Amino acid sequence: MNLKSELGDSELLRSMLAGDEQAFALLYRRRQGNVYRFALQMSGSQSIAEDVTQEVFLFLMREGHVFDPERGSLSAFLLGVARNHVLRRMRVDQFLTPIGDDDNADAGLPIMETDLPPLDNLVRAETVELVRKAVLSLPARYREVVVLCELQDVSYGEAAEILGCAIGTVRSRLHRARALLLAKLRPAEQVDEAASASLKSAGCFA
Repeated sequence: MNLKSELGDSELLRSMLAGDEQAFALLYRRRQGNVYRFALQMSGSQSIAEDVTQEVFLFLMREGHVFDPERGSLSAFLLGVARNHVLRRMRVDQFLTPIGDDDNADAGLPIMETDLPPLDNLVRAETVELVRKAVLSLPARYREVVVLCELQDVSYGEAAEILGCAIGTVRSRLHRARALLLAKLRPAEQVDEAASASLKSAGCFA
């Protein structure tokens, strides 16, 4: 058995930076999939995902010394690098406008105080393709929290580290993203019909 495969990411990174090619290969095999999936789910483009994955690991080879294990995991660090490359590439390709810091941009969107369903519940109700398209249509600051927290199963803390914001901001954006997805996946007439049925069952109409 290869004893290096038992090493943690930080230990492999130290070996890699010391010139150990096998350590790099192990790190690549261990983390390449997450980076690729994140880039693909963010961009909807296989070519962008492939390019970004290559750029992330080239960056790791050149600048891996900037990683600080005290600040978080190597996985979160790589996704943070991937995020920067994805957004830069998408802006160049005019797929989206720059992400703003204004969390009130969609203040007019009605949001209930109760918890909204997680993405896997929506997937069960809709086709995967419809959900994929709906996620890609979200503004970037909402799309990235869905990809990280719902599709990549990244914790709120790590998502906050990757995005460079507070955990509360991650929660707020994810809540609004779910509301946006719900609105996209459930046509207005269905919502109206459901509301009408609920009112009738409650005896609000004679």
